[in-house]
Amino acid sequence: MKFSHITLAGICALSAASGAYAIAQGGDLSLLESVERGMWHLRAVGGGPSGAPVNQICVNDPAKLVQIQHGAAACEHYVVRSSATAVTVSYSCKGQGQGLTTIRKESPRLIHIQSQGIRNNAPFSFSVEGRRMSAC
Repeated sequence: MKFSHITLAGICALSAASGAYAIAQGGDLSLLESVERGMWHLRAVGGGPSGAPVNQICVNDPAKLVQIQHGAAACEHYVVRSSATAVTVSYSCKGQGQGLTTIRKESPRLIHIQSQGIRNNAPFSFSVEGRRMSAC
């Protein structure tokens, strides 16, 4: 059987895309379920301005920590990697941008968030430490 370069390239691309999809769907957000709900204070890591759009956030749903820059926008989330202490999520908000966020949990009241992406056609990047302060 004879394959053309185009067909072989198409099969390779489809295989690679399928592999990426399987990896993206391989994890889950269960780590975030153990993060306490309440008012969280976000402080820049390394001093200076954090680059995050807020300094405090009321967390009723810890999954919202993934897309702090995009607020309450309806976004699709894809878990890229998850472990007992960290989760990395890629997300896309139709017409508003996208991001890649890693959340590392030290305890249910202390987390580290690194996020970067595009919002309203402008790049963003920030790294903050989050501490639960009180109830909302």
